[in-house]
Amino acid sequence: MGRDLTALFDPRSVAVVGASDDPAKYGHAVAAQALRAPDRRPVHLVNRRGGTVLGRTAATSLTDVGEPVDLVVISVPGAGFEAAVDEALACGAKAIVAITAGFAEAGPSGLARQRSVAARVRAAGAVLVGPNCLGIADNTTELYLASDRFAPGGVALLSQSGNLALELQLRGQPHGLGFSRFVSLGNQADVTLVDLVEDCARHEATSAIAVYAEDFGDGRAFAAAAAAAGKPVVLLTAGRGTASARSAQSHTGALTTSADVVSAACRDAGVELVRTPREMTVVLAGLAALGAGPRTRGGGRRTAVFTDGGGHGAVAADAAEDAGLDVPELGGPTQDRLRTVLWEQSSVGNPVDLAGMGEQRPLSYADTVGALLAADEVDAVLMTGYFGGYAAAEGGLGGGPAGGSVLAEGEARAAKEIVAHLASAPKPLVVQSMYPQSPSCRVLAEAGVPVFAATEDAARALAAMTGRRAADADRPGVPALPPAAAPPADLGYHGVRALLDAAGVPFPAAREITDEAGLLAAAAEFDGPYVLKALHVLHKSDAGGVALRLAGRDALLAAYREMHARLGAPAYSVEAMADLTDGIELIVGVNQDPRFGPIALVGLGGVLTESLRDVAFALAPVPAWRAEALLRGLRSAALLDGVRGRPAVDVAAAAAVIERITTVAAAHPDVAELEVNPLLVRPDGALALDARAVLR
Repeated sequence: MGRDLTALFDPRSVAVVGASDDPAKYGHAVAAQALRAPDRRPVHLVNRRGGTVLGRTAATSLTDVGEPVDLVVISVPGAGFEAAVDEALACGAKAIVAITAGFAEAGPSGLARQRSVAARVRAAGAVLVGPNCLGIADNTTELYLASDRFAPGGVALLSQSGNLALELQLRGQPHGLGFSRFVSLGNQADVTLVDLVEDCARHEATSAIAVYAEDFGDGRAFAAAAAAAGKPVVLLTAGRGTASARSAQSHTGALTTSADVVSAACRDAGVELVRTPREMTVVLAGLAALGAGPRTRGGGRRTAVFTDGGGHGAVAADAAEDAGLDVPELGGPTQDRLRTVLWEQSSVGNPVDLAGMGEQRPLSYADTVGALLAADEVDAVLMTGYFGGYAAAEGGLGGGPAGGSVLAEGEARAAKEIVAHLASAPKPLVVQSMYPQSPSCRVLAEAGVPVFAATEDAARALAAMTGRRAADADRPGVPALPPAAAPPADLGYHGVRALLDAAGVPFPAAREITDEAGLLAAAAEFDGPYVLKALHVLHKSDAGGVALRLAGRDALLAAYREMHARLGAPAYSVEAMADLTDGIELIVGVNQDPRFGPIALVGLGGVLTESLRDVAFALAPVPAWRAEALLRGLRSAALLDGVRGRPAVDVAAAAAVIERITTVAAAHPDVAELEVNPLLVRPDGALALDARAVLR
């Protein structure tokens, strides 16, 4: 059920320690906000000098208040912070909001102080937000303990940046977006992002959770909480493009960046990952539209683009596909239905183009939208172009050539009919207009249809409204970690092979040797052709430590002598040469991320892995169904189904092996990197040809 945060969001009483009449101090802003709802609960102002603050008598201490206080906001200089916390706990506080800074963000000594305070708070059975935060607000309980007001609505905003929260507030206003809660995360010494996501998921007045986070803490737990929330989670984060701080000793380590990790976690958890405050607002506006009616998220991505101009239609179709939507050609019956409401020169393939009919008959906008919403092959509609311009010209809002009151009135009727069609066929509908503030567009917006000025915004909102593909919607998003296994005794090449072999990962026959006698004995155990590998050499292929297709023992012995003279490796592996005919080489790796735990990489493998960089990522362990989806999503996925006369390979067998490899890696948190490269997949199965592991 998660932690009980009732005292944090709906306390019986509140005290502001450090309340001040000085507008330059944060204690002044918080106290002023707290007094906005004096009748909801007792609000006590505390200032060590006493006197009056904001016209109210201030207590000199919490003890001087004379009664228990449920929630205490502390905004005092750092030197007095610990004493203020101890006094709050002694006075029965169940929740503390710590605005005071100078802790973990200030260095090791500050971190030690922060940990000590958090331990005392937890020992007392209380909760603490911060320190180094900017307060909290809950519009549903009239709790106002931040410096700024947040318009009421359905979005819970959890942010590590106060200014970004204010920008989201400003950007959301034109779309009617409001907030159920606001929490400044601060240093997350006690109450974490995960705690807050879990609590907001239970909060009935919250319809979506918006997060700006730079420090996830336990990123895996965040992903799991978001996946289980039962309501949309939208994430904006910073630093996604920098490589993780590690010394990569495998292709997996070299290819994996923070951006890959966060993107994979968000996809697996069903989190909407955004790059800017503007994009977050766009996504939230789209999601809010779903809450305005019976429409549901995740109904499919087959999108009809409807326009009154060819240029707008082409641009919108591209934007829709860039956003992950499908824009297929409409079928014959749907095209025939459209021809009954449009004129001969209209295009009905997709995009659907009025081709000027809107100026002759504005109701053609509504007729077309109605036909598209009613079509079984259409999951969503993106309308783009001039709609709104006739009413804008009539209303003096800068529209194009004025069509007169007749066109303006017709457009207004069309807007109302579009709303009626949407009620009959409740599918996602988004509008891009050159005149988004026109009266006609406002009719749509007030009925819950998102209206945007930018085409890319409309497409992104529609992508958020359609949600994940139906094939993935009912499957668990964040895989559970297997029980931790005992650390492997041997992480050498053959030790890693044995570890994976025990899990059902197939390998060719192989023997480790250290001299010519061992090499000849190994060659007698299985037939050639042979492979010879130098062991304990990083990136064997690059160093010339792999010899392939050695036909017999003489060729094997010659290769050994040449390689040993050049590399002097302490040991070698003699292996049966796999049949590479009609095979494709893949890479499967797992890297232990400090925030999100084991992260899997799958993609095109072999010696060109880092050059081609055709890879995909997921939280490990990766179930076979997701592994197959990752492979099918590669740029080179067409190779799997056979090209230029080559047969298709056994993708299902490769996916099953990927599940086994990633499960082994996930069960060994002591192994920083585990990699199979290449994993050969042929028409008749999959075979691991090389493996590597690196301890933390």
